[in-house]
Amino acid sequence: MPDEKRLAREAFAEELRSNPTSLESFFNRYAGLMAYYRCAMMEIETKFNVLNEEFSLRYDRNPIQDIRSRLKSPRSIYRKLQKKELEVTPEHIEEHLTDVAGVRVICAFLADVYLLADALLGQDDITLIEKKDYIQNPKPNGYRSLHLIVTVPIFLAQEKRLMKVEIQLRTLSMDSWASLEHQLCYKKDAEFTDRMRAELYRCAELSAELDEKMDCLRKQTNIDEE
Repeated sequence: MPDEKRLAREAFAEELRSNPTSLESFFNRYAGLMAYYRCAMMEIETKFNVLNEEFSLRYDRNPIQDIRSRLKSPRSIYRKLQKKELEVTPEHIEEHLTDVAGVRVICAFLADVYLLADALLGQDDITLIEKKDYIQNPKPNGYRSLHLIVTVPIFLAQEKRLMKVEIQLRTLSMDSWASLEHQLCYKKDAEFTDRMRAELYRCAELSAELDEKMDCLRKQTNIDEE
């Protein structure tokens, strides 16, 4: 184990021995905050499920193929706050991090991505904080997706809280490419050459071409006519 990790673990153990009450308070507040984030994800998932049901009735098809949610791990939260040179506290987590709670929506067609995004953002209890369109402006490696950071209210027994949620909307082909790219590029000790990166980028271009062709076929079949 690297010295810095060993020293951090020893410092944590010493803090636990010297001040167990403050650490217990921190863990209680952290657990409570994570519960709020889980509630926020459930709210967003419910909104998308309702939209999917509505569009199913309207067009006789489901624009959403899958919905997934995830809560950022304590290690990832710690690293992000350390990178921002911030103390790890529940207050800093809530104030400075926007992707603790994440919801990914996998859509059938490219047009569905924007259809669902517009429908969600049109709801009066959703506030858009940030929008990054990596479909119109893909990342250098070819990654494509529509990212939204929003706040959504959760209603507790005695209060209402606004919680931040990161939403990613993408097509099936975008999701497949992103999943495979992650496995190829982020495996430990894997050697990834410039030539391989170029091939991966070409795969992203082929994925984009597939989405465009499928969207063109969708228009020709008039499946979205009421």
